[in-house]
Amino acid sequence: MAPTKRILIALTSHGELGATGRNTGFYVSEAADPWKVFRAHGYEVDLVSTAGGEPPRDGVKPDDPTQQSFLADPDIAAKLRATPTPAQVDPTRYDAILYAGGHGTMWDFPDDTALAELARRIYEENQGVVAAVCHGPAGLVGITLSDGRPLVEGRSLAAFTNDEENAVGLADTVPFLLQSRLENLGAKHLGAANFQAQVVTDGRLVTGQNPASATGVAEQVVKVLAARS
Repeated sequence: MAPTKRILIALTSHGELGATGRNTGFYVSEAADPWKVFRAHGYEVDLVSTAGGEPPRDGVKPDDPTQQSFLADPDIAAKLRATPTPAQVDPTRYDAILYAGGHGTMWDFPDDTALAELARRIYEENQGVVAAVCHGPAGLVGITLSDGRPLVEGRSLAAFTNDEENAVGLADTVPFLLQSRLENLGAKHLGAANFQAQVVTDGRLVTGQNPASATGVAEQVVKVLAARS
């Protein structure tokens, strides 16, 4: 029997949008759209969140069939009710990890050392893929490889741009500008026009700029994994 193919999707547990009084969380389409692609290619999908338990949601669209299929799927519904923390996850089981976005990631992803170590082990020990979309690349900020270099150093990538953050009026709300932080770590940020799909693949690092990029990121993850095997 062939080994089970598994991909882990990481979700934020942060539900407050700074001092705005507004709620945030993981952006549902950025988990649902990749889930659809991964399942279509025979991958099992597991979830993890920084605090465990049921993570807060943002961007829910009741008329989006993929989102509704994702949220109504019995397996996913059960996993969303009780996500493990990164420290509770065995990295040896996964071919890839995808950091889903949502503004909440800007507060809890960067400094979560257990999540960063989980991704590093999937990347280095499993020769797996690390992927992220929109604000999900906030999780890349904290990943240091075993040689001491940031994962993103010298790598081409995409993430929610400074222009997009200004366009949504949250540049002064988020704790930092994601594009700038990644560039300060030595990444080469390749941005497209605001809110247009943009997917960048650099080896086993796959990133996307915004929600419109989520499906493309997942398709590239599958492609990279297929080339690896």
